[in-house]
Amino acid sequence: MNEIISYFSTIPSSHRSLILVGGITLFWLIENAFPLFNFSYKKWRHASINIFLTATTIVVNFFLAFILLKTANWTIANDFGVLQWLPEMSIWLYALIGLLLLDLIGAYLVHLVEHKVKILWRFHIIHHTDTWVDTTSANRHHPGESVIRFAFTTLGVLVVGSPMWMVFLYQTLSVIATQFNHANISLPKKLDTVLSYFIVSPDMHKVHHHHVLPYTDSNYGNIFSVWDRLFRTYKTLPRAEIKYGIDTYPDPKEHNNLKILLKIPFQKPPIK
Repeated sequence: MNEIISYFSTIPSSHRSLILVGGITLFWLIENAFPLFNFSYKKWRHASINIFLTATTIVVNFFLAFILLKTANWTIANDFGVLQWLPEMSIWLYALIGLLLLDLIGAYLVHLVEHKVKILWRFHIIHHTDTWVDTTSANRHHPGESVIRFAFTTLGVLVVGSPMWMVFLYQTLSVIATQFNHANISLPKKLDTVLSYFIVSPDMHKVHHHHVLPYTDSNYGNIFSVWDRLFRTYKTLPRAEIKYGIDTYPDPKEHNNLKILLKIPFQKPPIK
């Protein structure tokens, strides 16, 4: 564990970029070989939109990263946060508790709030307009949503009292997890089910991308599945019944056009 802490305490930006690109490449290859759905779409055009939005997420996080650093350092210097108030324990347990809580606030909570608060939903809806969910869909976030998610991640660091190495570890696991659970891959059903008791599996997250309620408002987790089960937001749906997208934006001209996607949060919501 000391080696992991040492590495993530000083992880170079180039390594973080390599993990992001390497993950997309790996899952891209796997989903081409073992697809869950055989989409009829121009994969590179679809990917270009999602990768552009991923790039905006990277830019937002890069320019705001100093806030995370300042927050993490402040919590350690002032013994503030849940981790600082716990008794001495194994470093492995310490890390697990920290990652669970960061995932609760930085992934589950923000995702839930985005679905419940109308103005935030206007930004998050861009993620749900995707009708061809694959690994490139993982970070299909409007730049405005990237700021919202960063704010919750910062809140998580403050509440949890996370050292910076844990923040970097959490962000790395989060990137890999979201690429994995968005990937258009077909795992053996039993394996997917077993995984879903511990982490957010592909089948579990695909239900969240079903185009109508109540499935859209379920399975908010990213890394750990415990939060959806604990807060009763967990739902299942057979693979064959899943239809991606969102019922308020069914037109491909809307969900497959970058300029329109960027404008959606500032337009009057359509009437169902």
